[in-house]
Amino acid sequence: MKTTTERTERTATLWFRGFCVFCGCVWLATTVTAQTRLAIIQAEDRRAQTPADLAILRSGAHSDDAPIRRAAVRALGRLERPSLIPDITSELRHALPEIRSEAANAIAQAAQGWKGTRTPADSRALASAAAALTARLKVEAEPDVRAAICQSIGRLPYSTADELAQAEQTLLSAAEKAASVVDRLGIAQGFEALVRPALRLRPLSDDSIALLRRFARAINGDTASGARVRRLAMDALIAVKGVDEDTRRAAAADADAQVRRDAMRAAPSADGLADPSPMVRLEAVRGIKDCGAIVDATSDGDMHVALMALDRLAACGQAADAVALLERTLLDLSDVGRPRGWHRAAHALVALASAAPDKAAGKLPPFVVSRVWQLRMYAARAAATIKDRATLEKLASTDDDDNVREAAVEGLKAVAGHEADAIYVADLNRPGYQIVRAAALALVDSPRAEANKPALTEALQRLVKEGHDNSHDARAAIAKALGSDTSQTRVRHVPDSGPTNEDLRRLASPRARITIRDVGTFELALFTNETPLTVIKFARLAESGYYNGLTFHRVVPNFVIQGGSPGASEYIGEPTFMRDEVGLWPHVRGAVGISTRGHDTGDAQIFVDLIDNPRLDHTYTVFAQVLNGIDVVDRILEGDVIDKVEIIP
Repeated sequence: MKTTTERTERTATLWFRGFCVFCGCVWLATTVTAQTRLAIIQAEDRRAQTPADLAILRSGAHSDDAPIRRAAVRALGRLERPSLIPDITSELRHALPEIRSEAANAIAQAAQGWKGTRTPADSRALASAAAALTARLKVEAEPDVRAAICQSIGRLPYSTADELAQAEQTLLSAAEKAASVVDRLGIAQGFEALVRPALRLRPLSDDSIALLRRFARAINGDTASGARVRRLAMDALIAVKGVDEDTRRAAAADADAQVRRDAMRAAPSADGLADPSPMVRLEAVRGIKDCGAIVDATSDGDMHVALMALDRLAACGQAADAVALLERTLLDLSDVGRPRGWHRAAHALVALASAAPDKAAGKLPPFVVSRVWQLRMYAARAAATIKDRATLEKLASTDDDDNVREAAVEGLKAVAGHEADAIYVADLNRPGYQIVRAAALALVDSPRAEANKPALTEALQRLVKEGHDNSHDARAAIAKALGSDTSQTRVRHVPDSGPTNEDLRRLASPRARITIRDVGTFELALFTNETPLTVIKFARLAESGYYNGLTFHRVVPNFVIQGGSPGASEYIGEPTFMRDEVGLWPHVRGAVGISTRGHDTGDAQIFVDLIDNPRLDHTYTVFAQVLNGIDVVDRILEGDVIDKVEIIP
């Protein structure tokens, strides 16, 4: 007979074995899920070029695992193949609202394959896709899904006035039932997208304009939760010139700075110069023509506002005080050697070149020989304005920095044309893709085409042999100068090692901390679920030290800042192109995207949205959002250095 101790041990053993079996099942299920997710990501990365890859995505779109299903639906849309819309449409009826939202967005993304010339069959298929979205909208109970559907209806690639009119009516009907801020947001997003085809197909109806004017104003004192609705409505109204005085006045008094900025865009006024927000003051400076007020704005406490004011003085050549201020700014160059001290002088020089060319000519020599390459680049721009051919030839042929040479060649092309072909030909040997591109474009239609051909051919062969994806624009420019087929410029590259399950596990919910020299630090939340390939590429580069010491070379106030180029140029990034991973996350203020120059041409350069930029939605990947430190982002100037990027898993 077994003792109590023996029975207890036997029970414990059986329990432990059962627990091990349970853990094994959980482990197996988890492993299978992880492998399935990885297979979907890899198939999307290959752009599903084989039936096997398509089978993986279609199978994933029927998975019982919600995250897997959502990822597969998203991937099917990102392929931008209209033929896959029937595979996606059924997911509009899924039980989970997040999958229905993803399906609505994926239908619109897949429909982008219809851009350009369409057959009658294509038009019928687009109408069918629009009808499916409209039918679901009528019965959808979740506001978030209704919003996604409205946005998708607005951004289908319409090519006829009748198609656009039908979409417009659908959004107007939805507005009659809009019961929440979320509903109004989706409708506003739909109209903001719809105005782009509306500008070429037919004007928006009076009813649509009236609706947008209502949306542009705070409802029942709502000044916070509906801010994005008001911004989107103002964006749409500005595009179609539909901002009336009542709407402008309401926007100018709005609690939201971006809405007040839109009021300045609609009707610039010196009143905006007193606004507490720099983005509003900057927009006011950009739009007003009062040279006296612009002169005052050059002393604004925000550097971006002050620099915009200096730029605007280019049109104030008849105002003696404006010219005098520009000259005074160029008298003391003691600070221009500091990393953040050259901007005022550079902008003043270029402005003076337009306002008083004779005075600018005498100010140019110190800039041409400056140790700060950005000052030499601005000197090239000023020289182009005053048509100083000698300075342009010197900078285009002898400067050590290819960004300076690029600016000089572009100026020389305008000033000397093909008389400077010898300089352009010589610049084809430079390493920077930006200068090779500029030189090749300067040689287009040259009367010395045959004489230039060997140098162009040699440059093209060098770039093809080098095998970098991101020399694409330079190769295309050479092909244009040669008058040849761009298909001959393709390169063969070694692709990146793909993502692994370890990458996905380690970067399941990561952050990034970016430190800007002499400015501060800001942190990002990275969106691994929505943009796994982008996050993994960014994290690998960051952890390798790739970004350390690079700069934000492009700063466009009230738009974006862009950085992460080894050559401080939009044409030079990481050699291997990245896949676009566009999705539902919008380009709102603080969103972080990947810069591209065409579909699937990201080269790891990043940009941060300084304002809401809805026209970038669904075109540029958003892979992160600023968590904190947006004030640091606002202070970044052209040329500021990225000390380091840290990934925090």
